[in-house]
Amino acid sequence: MTDASLSRAERLAVLASCAALSLGAILWSWHHNALLNYGDAVAHMQIARRVLDGHNAGFRQLGSVWLPLPHLLLMPFVAVYAWWANGIAGVIPSALSYLAACAGLYRLLRKWLAPTAAIPALAFFALNPNLLYLQTTAMTEPLFLAEIIWSVVFFTEWRASLDEAPQHSTRLVWQAVLVLVAAVFTRYDGWILAFIGWTAMGVILLRRKQLRSVAFWLASAVVVAAPVVWLVYNRVIFGDWLDFARGPYSALAIETRTTHPGAGPPHPGWHNMWVSLLFFMRCAELDATAAHWANNMLALAFAGALGGWLTLRRRAFTWALLLWIPMPFYAYSVAYGSVPIFIPFWWPHSWYNTRYGMEMLPAFAVCLGLCAQAVLFAIGEFKTKWVRPAAVLLALLAVWNNWKVTAEKPLTYIEGIKNVEARRPLEDQIPPELRSLLAARPGGLVLMKTSVYPNLVAFTGIPLRQTINEGDGPLWTAALADPARQAAIVVAFDGDDVAQAVAAHPEDLRAVGRYAAKGQPTATVYISAPGTSAR
Repeated sequence: MTDASLSRAERLAVLASCAALSLGAILWSWHHNALLNYGDAVAHMQIARRVLDGHNAGFRQLGSVWLPLPHLLLMPFVAVYAWWANGIAGVIPSALSYLAACAGLYRLLRKWLAPTAAIPALAFFALNPNLLYLQTTAMTEPLFLAEIIWSVVFFTEWRASLDEAPQHSTRLVWQAVLVLVAAVFTRYDGWILAFIGWTAMGVILLRRKQLRSVAFWLASAVVVAAPVVWLVYNRVIFGDWLDFARGPYSALAIETRTTHPGAGPPHPGWHNMWVSLLFFMRCAELDATAAHWANNMLALAFAGALGGWLTLRRRAFTWALLLWIPMPFYAYSVAYGSVPIFIPFWWPHSWYNTRYGMEMLPAFAVCLGLCAQAVLFAIGEFKTKWVRPAAVLLALLAVWNNWKVTAEKPLTYIEGIKNVEARRPLEDQIPPELRSLLAARPGGLVLMKTSVYPNLVAFTGIPLRQTINEGDGPLWTAALADPARQAAIVVAFDGDDVAQAVAAHPEDLRAVGRYAAKGQPTATVYISAPGTSAR
């Protein structure tokens, strides 16, 4: 079965159904005030906004740790202040990515499966409540899922074109390049995807004695250039080729700062690939299935992958194994990359990075589709007229599974709730105070570190250029040396750079409020003496 067999009506039906699901999830998140739950989602939008707005606006504000494409895609939408403040800016690219992922997955499924098996597999993926929630936020998972799915689509079609339609192979090479470069600039597992996928393409051409293809070598230069550009950017802007991996804001630096000597391993799986793999795969299972089915999920997925590889290799199924790349990548990352995963069922019984498991969802969907195909084939051998009712039953089973995941409270949504609960008291209390103080000092500058609580600025209703923050280079340094003369208002959190500056230079500053939240540093708001501060 090839995607050429997909009718226009079938494509539109899939897209319309998934669009309805996406819209429903967006309305639900809006109604439940959940668009801004994740601190990382808020930070992604703030990074995009500071490229456009601030004393030191420009592409250097993209930072060095997170890759730039998600922020570049957010920029047109965060330029609308209200969309930045209410979270709609993050919804637009994520929801479009969700639709692209669903369309790509169905196209991929139909290369190997009949509609009776492809539809239940798509329902398993598209109805997943964790994915539906994340596509209402500015998180990067929906975008990367679309990229990994479409890379497999184009690799699969390229391999088939070598035998069936060589005239189309060059176009497919460049389509694959476009997706791989996007993946490289979205998440670091995209680097592994690009390396393995492109190396496999080269091996195939070598075996076919077609490695002299000019298009392949030009495209190879583009693929190699993508990570090199990021390394050069880090070197030019931050002085270190690997600033994203070992700089002051890297995961390694954060782990080093928060780990106490003699306290034992900082997290489960630390320097232990086996335990890391267990945590990642358990998280992936729980993101995808109801808890009492989770142990069967991996077995079914392996069975589907093995069956597909044995029976569909001649139809380029081997490329679908790229969907499994997140498994070894995150096993290594948890063990040695300072990115822990916490799930509530295992120590330390918490929620942290539970969204990483979502990256296995396409692999699970494809493999379950293959299992469904085998079941339907067996039923058809016994009683042909039972195939359609059985397909409907499988689709309903996929719906029921996702309903159970929802009833059991999706991990990613609960993590978002825990995240926002820690920030909400400060986000509720500080912006009204700032608005009141700024009403008496129109245009006054606010000295504060904005990366920890970005919403304080957006909720106050002022542009980033009315703040002096850590992205402002020399202006930030000068303000820390003399806060009262550089800013009208100072917001300091216990232990941060601003608090240290106030402690060192308290002259002409008066505290007007202190705000506390459980588990968070206490914030103190100061005003400078009249006549001393910048306006």
